[in-house]
Amino acid sequence: MKKKIILISTLSLLAFSFNSCSNDFIDVPTTEAISAEDYEMFNNDAGAESFVTTIYAKYLDWNISSFSWIGVTSIASDEGDKGSSPGDSGSDKDLLDALNFTPTSGSFNDVWEGNYQAVNRCNQALKYLPLLDKVDSALRNRLIGEAKFMRAFTYFTLVRGFGDIPLVDHVPVAGNTEDNNMLFVRKSKEEIYAFIEQDLKDAAASLPDRSEYGAENRGRASRGAAYALLAKVSLYQKKWQAVVDNCNMVTGYSLTPEFQDIYKTSGENNEESIFEIQGMGGKGMPGIQQYSQTQGARGAGGWGWGFNTPSQTLVNAYNAEGDTVRRDATIIFRGSTLYDGREVPTTVENKYYNYKAYAAGGDPGADDTDVNIRYLRYAEVLLMKAEALNELGQTAQAIPLINQVRHRVHLGDTPAVNQNDVRLAVWKERRLELAFEHDRWFDLIRTGQAVEAMAADGKTFTTGKDEMWPIPQTFIKLSDGLTTQNPGY
Repeated sequence: MKKKIILISTLSLLAFSFNSCSNDFIDVPTTEAISAEDYEMFNNDAGAESFVTTIYAKYLDWNISSFSWIGVTSIASDEGDKGSSPGDSGSDKDLLDALNFTPTSGSFNDVWEGNYQAVNRCNQALKYLPLLDKVDSALRNRLIGEAKFMRAFTYFTLVRGFGDIPLVDHVPVAGNTEDNNMLFVRKSKEEIYAFIEQDLKDAAASLPDRSEYGAENRGRASRGAAYALLAKVSLYQKKWQAVVDNCNMVTGYSLTPEFQDIYKTSGENNEESIFEIQGMGGKGMPGIQQYSQTQGARGAGGWGWGFNTPSQTLVNAYNAEGDTVRRDATIIFRGSTLYDGREVPTTVENKYYNYKAYAAGGDPGADDTDVNIRYLRYAEVLLMKAEALNELGQTAQAIPLINQVRHRVHLGDTPAVNQNDVRLAVWKERRLELAFEHDRWFDLIRTGQAVEAMAADGKTFTTGKDEMWPIPQTFIKLSDGLTTQNPGY
């Protein structure tokens, strides 16, 4: 891909164009227009597709999908510990593990910047794609749907973590006062969710079913992905009937018979997969930057940095349920033999490691490995629908959906029968099913379990503060008074 197609800057970069501050965060210059020569270069099917390919490529970067993201979603929660060596803080991972959140934390800054970089790539695509009149119209329509899906996907991360945030819905023009305000003035969560919903409805109307994509386009957003994400967005707003309706639109998927097969290379984009970030790995191939490496076993005979180790409370939760299938597919045990024959020596530093981040074969500790992040799976669709039906008072209809997920891992029917017990059963299944898939922190917040769950893991969750991450102090400073901080920071 030609470098000039990377028409992306961080939200901070766009702010710099208004405020003439330091350019430490700049990736490449912001682009407000394409020259006539460049316009014609991109005014074809391949050129149009490259606008959207660069959005997906952003999700391979360190600051959006790797160490910081692992820290704020897993290490901060009750499913993961900092891990690694006692003296290695991982920059701020020890603070995240202790729920000592601060506006100067590098991890929150990374997640903020990385996601707004992705937003801007989406906005660039949505600005230029409609202008490319030599592109096949069906392809252009699909690409616009993909860009809207990815913008919604990105804003869903931001609103869940930071709450009220700036809503940047187009490429800003330098010197325009309204666009300057757009960059910095925070919109309410309700406004952000409404925007996400509209993007996803637009995407669902123009995206094909997964089965319509050829092998060369595996991993691209599909109609099923749009409806699954829309169901999840509805879940976070407690729009229970909308959850059910959107889950019903997710068709053509099924549970993978063997749970661990989901996380093998052979299980990427399989019959259960609805949307995942594609890490190719291998020499000269782009992987998710150091995603596996940072979580690999550390110490003599190990292959990584050793961060984000499964907590003892997570291990205990699997054991209490007798859930050895999901436990052994989620957690690498010191002294065990992995599915590809690799032996984990007893000399590694930690008892447990994240199996879902393991890259089989070759060098599992390489910077770029062939590991995908599974973000939407059919099992979660079943659990979302079960949760919503139960909240609507249709508990009897919810129970079989929970049992589908349980039966796949050789567990019997849930013993839950009344509404409250079924509610707890769904939450428990989400914990065991989706561990280390970057949902646990958000699930604890949205379900009100955070205080109790964190206490059980030896952490103190501060109500009224920890529900939202701090807005990065660098961005507060850049805003020159236009951006306010979240409560308690």
